[in-house]
Amino acid sequence: MTAVKIYSIPTCSDCNFAKRYFKEHNISYEDYNCEENFDYAVEVKKITGKQIVPTIVIGDQVFIGFAENLNEISKLLKVQ
Repeated sequence: MTAVKIYSIPTCSDCNFAKRYFKEHNISYEDYNCEENFDYAVEVKKITGKQIVPTIVIGDQVFIGFAENLNEISKLLKVQ
């Protein structure tokens, strides 16, 4: 299974939607809380050039935002 990382903050509804989606589809993921650890926010800036959450990294693919990338993420993770 491809490693899934999500850079998030607790108050972000799109972040919470993504994490709920991953849980419902039994997709394990690593949550990087940018509010608790500023280093994660720096990583997001390095990866994307922006400071936007959720930033989702699946293998070598980077997605900024979840809802607008749902179809592509689902295909990549082979979710029916």
